[in-house]
Amino acid sequence: MAVPVVAAPSRQAPPARERGNRVWALLAAPGVIWLGAFFLFPLYVVLCIVFGQIDPLFRTPIPVWNPLQWDPTQFTYVLTHIIGENGVYGPAIVRTFIYVVVASVLCLLIAFPVSYYVARLAGKHKGLLLALLIAPFWISYMMRMFAWVNLLQDDGLFNKVLSLGGLFHPDIKWLTGQPVVVILGLVYGYVPYMILPLYAGLDRLSQPMLEASRDLGADRFSSFWRVTLPLCRPTIVAALLLTCLPMLGDYFTNDMLSASPKTTMVGNLINDGVQAPGQTGQAGAFVLLVFLIALLPMLYYLRSVTRGSEVST
Repeated sequence: MAVPVVAAPSRQAPPARERGNRVWALLAAPGVIWLGAFFLFPLYVVLCIVFGQIDPLFRTPIPVWNPLQWDPTQFTYVLTHIIGENGVYGPAIVRTFIYVVVASVLCLLIAFPVSYYVARLAGKHKGLLLALLIAPFWISYMMRMFAWVNLLQDDGLFNKVLSLGGLFHPDIKWLTGQPVVVILGLVYGYVPYMILPLYAGLDRLSQPMLEASRDLGADRFSSFWRVTLPLCRPTIVAALLLTCLPMLGDYFTNDMLSASPKTTMVGNLINDGVQAPGQTGQAGAFVLLVFLIALLPMLYYLRSVTRGSEVST
């Protein structure tokens, strides 16, 4: 009786989707390597400076490249001066948190209606309005802050408007440490960074799903609240991150519109520490604190995006 010969299983070519993933992974590899090198290496340099030494003569930082020889003195100094009797840095950190939260909320209240109108209701004028939204990026941030300085000077346009043509003489010093001015400056400077991602997310919403909610009897408000808003929640989180993360390290807005210790932010502490002899390590410690604070919402965003992709699949 002849023994049947079992043919060896033929090695099939990987599916087209798997081949496509490999191609895109190869195309993305240079960019990932570039970002990793220019993010991880600078972060390691900051760590080496924070946990390094200070030249006793010239007061310049001496990085320590061996992690086994790191000295946490400068980082501990910053931590012990945030709260308690020596908490000189605590008010600036709390102030930064309040400014960023208030400014981000105001940016969202301004940007969302604008983005929604351009993405969903503008019709044939969408291209023109989108160009107008991108226009602020053509102007330097410094020049835009200089415009605010000219408007808010003692003899600036804002006080002239309040005087009603000379009937009143408002004696308001807008550029002398007014928290409202700093917050509005942050809103003015960063609201374009929120409009564009919101527009991109709202423009990609599933139109059949929105129409299905209307067909099922939902009115405009119910359709927006129960369908549109949940669908664009990851977009809102991404827009808030793109807006609030630069605000955490911003120092130029406060310097231009206030330059007062009453409105000092963490970015000002970092800038002052870099310029002061012997305090570069302390400035790096503030950079690490900002990085750790910013890491929490980033992790939340990645988690929400991952959960959304799992639900969709």
